[in-house]
Amino acid sequence: MSSTDNTEPKVEETKPEEAAPAAAATTEAATTEEAKAPVTSSSVFSMFGGGAKKEKKEEEEDRGDNSGSAKAQRDAAAANEEEAPESEDVHFEPVVKLTEKVETKTNEESEEQMFKMRAKLFKFVKDTSEWKERGTGDVRLLKHKENGKTRLVMRRDKTLKVCANHYIVPDMKLSPNVGSDRSWVWNAAADVSEGEAEAVTLAIRFANSENANLFKDAFLQAQKDNEALFTAAESETAEPATES
Repeated sequence: MSSTDNTEPKVEETKPEEAAPAAAATTEAATTEEAKAPVTSSSVFSMFGGGAKKEKKEEEEDRGDNSGSAKAQRDAAAANEEEAPESEDVHFEPVVKLTEKVETKTNEESEEQMFKMRAKLFKFVKDTSEWKERGTGDVRLLKHKENGKTRLVMRRDKTLKVCANHYIVPDMKLSPNVGSDRSWVWNAAADVSEGEAEAVTLAIRFANSENANLFKDAFLQAQKDNEALFTAAESETAEPATES
């Protein structure tokens, strides 16, 4: 044996074939455990990065709930849930009781209705020489129960404001309106519908000629009945007072 062979260091050779099977066995065992473990939704989301974003979103919502507006809403909801304290039973007496009936006297309580018909009334205005409408409503002939005198009264619809009010005296003349068979015209020396007595020229118009004729008959009858009463009243006024 030569000197060269004695001086070379001895190097032990490794056996890669023995290490490889051990590593393969470890990898196979890990794969088997992963296959046996159940696959959950969280793991799937985590595979695609969903888990981290969800946690981040929940953190943002938690921070948002602590904001001023959300806290105020929660406080308001909690306050509404609390029962309101019971208030004292306070009673106020009404100033005017609607159940009470207020009697309004129209001076018609002591009169008897002899005629009633719906019509439209006009008044002749001398300054402008034209007819002016006074109102639409029921024209009535009312006879007093004590003195027996009959007067003509007419009130406007809804407002019930008087638009004609005078006695049917003997010197009145009821004339047909020109060109109409359902309208009449007459002069009243003392109409008090406006408060004070005034001389007026009135015209009345009905729905048809039949109603107009019914009004004419009632008007003439009232005029006849009043004639005797007014004549007697005038004679009593004209007689001189007797001295005792």
